[in-house]
Amino acid sequence: KRRVRRTLEDFMKSMESGETQELNLILKGDVSGSVEALEDSLAKIDVGDEVSLRVIDRGVGAITETNVDLAAASDAIIIGFNVRPQGKATEMAEREGVEIRYYTVIYQAIEEIEAALKGMLKPEYEEQTLGQAEIRAIFRSSKIGNIAGCMVTSGVIRRNAKVRLIRDGSVVQDNLDLASLKREKDDAAEVREGFECGLVLKGFNDIKEGDVVEAFEMKEIPRA
Repeated sequence: KRRVRRTLEDFMKSMESGETQELNLILKGDVSGSVEALEDSLAKIDVGDEVSLRVIDRGVGAITETNVDLAAASDAIIIGFNVRPQGKATEMAEREGVEIRYYTVIYQAIEEIEAALKGMLKPEYEEQTLGQAEIRAIFRSSKIGNIAGCMVTSGVIRRNAKVRLIRDGSVVQDNLDLASLKREKDDAAEVREGFECGLVLKGFNDIKEGDVVEAFEMKEIPRA
């Protein structure tokens, strides 16, 4: 029975909330100097306290079944620098779901592992306001609820954006979705400043003339 393979890409996609995450590595190289250089360079990767990198074993020479066994037991990835597996190590790695990555240039190994560690960091988001629309009229519908007849007063209102309802400067309801957005009688993906639109707030009907609908989206901040 083959175990589910955990790859460096899995670590890059891993976004578990709030827990310190650890990337375990086993280093094998052709000479002790290259193993030491690789380990020293890895130790200098700085991605803060949220994630950590641990070299659980290192050695010179071919990648062995013992290395694969340890990697399987500790959920580690094997980094081979100018070396290859010996005996049945490749077959065993396939069966145990252990990833072996091969490099001949140190900086390439460093770049990929640093990218993996940064990928393990929880994404950071910032809110970006898209636009506002003022409710000028309300139309009642037994089928779809209250339809807000609006004028877009700034920016843009997007159908797939999140919205909040503001009344007299206070937020009445936050993080709402639009059930529909229409420009005249046609469905619209977005309506820009200076145009009228009709919109329905999903699951929320307590709207009044003079209320403001503010559209926003959460943008991921790229990690430095």
